[in-house]
This record gives sequence, C-alpha cells and structure tokens, in this order.
Amino acid sequence: MSYALSPEQVEIQSLVRRVARERVAQRADDIDRSADYPQDMYDLLRELGLFTLPFPAEYGGTGSVLSACIAVEELGRVCYNTAYLLVVQWLPFGAILAGGNDEQKARLLPGLASGELRGAFSTTEPQSGSDVSGIRTRARACEGGYRIDGAKIWCTNAAVSDFVLVAAKTGEQADGGAINLFIVERGTPGFKIGRKEDKMGARGVPSSPLFFDGVFVPERNRLGSAARGFKIVMEAFNQSRPLIAARGIGLAQGAIDHASAFIQERHAFGQRVGEFQGVRWMLADMAIQTEAARQLVYRAASLVDAGVTGAELATTAAMAKCFATDVAMRVATDAVQLFGAAGISNEYPINRYFRDAKVLQIVEGTNQIQRNIVANALLGRPAARPA
Repeated sequence: MSYALSPEQVEIQSLVRRVARERVAQRADDIDRSADYPQDMYDLLRELGLFTLPFPAEYGGTGSVLSACIAVEELGRVCYNTAYLLVVQWLPFGAILAGGNDEQKARLLPGLASGELRGAFSTTEPQSGSDVSGIRTRARACEGGYRIDGAKIWCTNAAVSDFVLVAAKTGEQADGGAINLFIVERGTPGFKIGRKEDKMGARGVPSSPLFFDGVFVPERNRLGSAARGFKIVMEAFNQSRPLIAARGIGLAQGAIDHASAFIQERHAFGQRVGEFQGVRWMLADMAIQTEAARQLVYRAASLVDAGVTGAELATTAAMAKCFATDVAMRVATDAVQLFGAAGISNEYPINRYFRDAKVLQIVEGTNQIQRNIVANALLGRPAARPA
C-alpha cells in the first residue's frame, strides 16, 4: 500500500513546519517551565483550523489520519505540548463521531471543530490503568438517566474542558456490568475536578483526578447504545493510535535537530565535536531509527485512511505506537549524551525532550500493552488464570 504524501499533505507539512518554527518554537521552553496551559497556542491552532484535520470534510477536515500525523509530527518537533493540544481535542471528537448518535454529534462536534468547546476522555483509575476491565466507577440507572459514583486519575485536559467522556460500568454487580461512556458536563453537581498533577513531562496540558458523587447524567448523555457504544469507541482509538506515535517521531526529530546544531558548534581536542567519527555514527543511528519509525507510523495511518479495521489495524497501530515512542526515548537519551553536561542543564531544551519522551512510552496504553496486542496477534491470547 502506497503512502506517498499527496500535494495537499505536502502543503500541510510546509505550512505547519513554518508556523512551528516561527510561532511555536519560541514558546516551548516557557510552557514547559511554567506548566501553565498555553492558551495562546490553542488560539493559534484554532486560527489555523487544525482541530478537524483527521475528520471528514463535512466537519471541515481532510478525512486523513496521515495528514493529521504530519501536523502532529511538525508541531512535536519543536513543542510537545502544542502538538498535545491537537491530540487531546481529537480524542473526544473521534469518540463522539464513532459512537455518538445524531443529536450528540450535532450538539458537540461543531464546537469541538471550531475550538469553542474543549473535551477530555477518562478511563484510568488508581487500581486499573491499562486494565480497562478493572474499572470500578459505576453508573447506576435511575429515572431519566444514571447516577455516577467513583473516581478517575490522570484525566488530561479535564481542568480546561467543557465536558469529559467518562468510562463507567453499568449495573449493580460489584465487578460485573458493561462499560459505557457518559458525557459529563463541567459544573454538574457532584462532579469535581481535582488539583492538576505536577508532571515530569507534558507539563503544559494539565492532567487531573476526577471525583463523582452521585453525579446525575441524563439518558441523552450516554454515548452510543448500552451494548455497543464502548466497543465502537475502542475501535476508533485503534484508528487514532498513529497520532500518538506521530508525537514520538516529532520528538525524536526535534532532538536530532538540537543535537546536530550543538555538536557542530561545540569544539573539543582541537576540532568540532561533530567531526569525531563516533559522534557522527551516533547521530546517524538516531536518524536511521527515526526514519524507520516514521515509515511505520505513516503505514499505520495509511491503513486507517484506506478503511482497514480489525486485527490488522490494531496490530500495526500498536507496533507503530510502541516502536515510535521507544525510538523517541532512545534518540532523546542519545541527544542528551551528545550535549554532555549541558544536556542536564535547564539552560538547554534537550532535557525537555528527554522528559517528554518518557511520558510517551506510558500514555495512551503503555508500550507493554502494545507488545501484548502484537503478541496476541501472533500467538493468540494466553489462557486465563484459574480463580
């Protein structure tokens, strides 16, 4: 399957690369240091009309996940947090587009598309990070809707969102019940957003705990049907996983950019550091790994654009997320090494790339979970352990 960039995608790449260098790069260090939400960058993305990029033309998008990956890559090359602003907006958009009914789409998607609304998505709980089946937050049916009780952690974007898509189990059994998604609007009685986490990386986009104490959610705010809504949305997440991987490519390429510039300016033992063969080979390996990751991510995105679903997409997307973010960590580590003592100084931006790369190996399904997906495709699922 070919995934050569179309003229339109080359144009998107050129535009976003220019904007990233001229308007985003100068803000990246300040965003990381202050950990303040970058409203100016959010406004810039609105101005560029990027919030609908992966979605159908009827919402103002290109209908191409590959196009979206290109934009994320170019922004992530200079600022992890600005690229993240796109992804956290796209997650609830994609979930509602895939699993929502016509009324929910009409109510929420135009605002998400324009940037007038901000959303968040929440599944993670203290005792069940990657284990979605272990969710304990419960939505009990009541007259006119549901009452939600429980707690979540690490909900990114919740602190600035207008609503959160919350995963909760329905039914009365302590461990049983189907998982559904519910649209919980900001300000709903009993719904509290906790203090934002002080994170190692991804500092500009807040992550917060959520608390639910008898929160009433009307029937119209359950996403999709009781039986199929969550499964439909999970398939949509397979389609969005290349976007997470694209952040790894951008980060790795940005680390290479900084390291290349540094070793050409630095002198040691009477010559430029960049003239030592060992250093040149080190940088070459960083570039080779990054390009290999890029091709795998573009391949995964092209499968989405071609309409591929099911096991083939899930496996390729898992490979792309795992490999690209592992590469980002390796490349960022080597880039810090090339900076020497300067690499551990806050005076230089490379330590920001190192910290952000570690985050990517964990978020949106840890890389161990991605390896499980690939292994299951090869060998089948392991036998269940006896109770």
